[in-house]
Amino acid sequence: MKTNPGRFFEDFRLGETIRHATPRTVTTGDVALYTALYGPRFAVQSSDAFARAVGYPQSPLDDLLTFHVVFGKTVPDISLNALANLGYAEGGFRRPVYPGETLSTVSEVIGLKESSNRQTGVVYVRSVGSDARGETVLSYCRWVLVRKRDPEAKVAEEHVPSLAKVVDPTDLAGALPPIDRAAYDVDLAGSPYRFGDYTAGERIDHVDGMTVEEAEHQIATRLFQNTAKVHFDAFATKETRFGRRLIYGGHVISLARALSFNGLANAFAMAGINAGRHVAPLFAGDTVYAWSEVVETADLPGRDDVGLLRLRTVATKNQPCGAFPDRQGEGYDPAVILDLDYWAFMPK
Repeated sequence: MKTNPGRFFEDFRLGETIRHATPRTVTTGDVALYTALYGPRFAVQSSDAFARAVGYPQSPLDDLLTFHVVFGKTVPDISLNALANLGYAEGGFRRPVYPGETLSTVSEVIGLKESSNRQTGVVYVRSVGSDARGETVLSYCRWVLVRKRDPEAKVAEEHVPSLAKVVDPTDLAGALPPIDRAAYDVDLAGSPYRFGDYTAGERIDHVDGMTVEEAEHQIATRLFQNTAKVHFDAFATKETRFGRRLIYGGHVISLARALSFNGLANAFAMAGINAGRHVAPLFAGDTVYAWSEVVETADLPGRDDVGLLRLRTVATKNQPCGAFPDRQGEGYDPAVILDLDYWAFMPK
């Protein structure tokens, strides 16, 4: 066979390195389409003039656009036969990415665990996205539930990796150029609130909602060259548990991040992903809402221009977030679809 049916759980080997196909040069066209799909309004990523004034050579890509492109490279080799993407940890955005840059991805299999039903297994990978010079722009771990081709197939070696619950903020301090605080115009940025205006424990309802359309989520997933069958093949997904196509989990992350502008407009750059969980599936026609909690704040050694907010953003479907729907005992409120814990830079 010359076609690629995708890997099944028993095809993975602990410790193997996978060099993913098709490097991708990102352009201002990608930026425009990303903006059309999600509507992010952070000033640094929206305006070259604003970005240059505060210390960038030009507007960088939205951090999640970088994430999705790097992630998309991994799908044909990691999650083409996945049932669900389960979570994230140890994510770090190492440097800004600008239009014209070429991104590629390499992954290492760091864990394997067969499910008790022997029909599936969880694959843990660490993926590293690099620019054309080989410099790391992003790294993260994720784990994904993958089908087995043969339920009776044996797994050579199993291991569940131990992953940090929180990325050390001092490890993220060098991800941005020096920011000119005096030139950071809060009127143009859309909010008067800077780093010192936020306190741990504060909760913010982002108020707005976005309804997901069938066409836009497929355009978005194709934009990132994510080929996972569960997002595209309506005929095949009739036989699955849900009987229909699933919305790509990253689509939910980008929607929630864009919604968070209303309340966190100056949290202009993501620095690291501590943890992430896709709690429940999302389908076309559902409306996404979000709220955020400030988990902690962190000053950075050697930097008096920006600080880090550790944010936990919770997204829901078909339920506004004025009541802050959250965990309930061992589970979650039925409306919750995403629980994302991340660090974001904010000017002082």
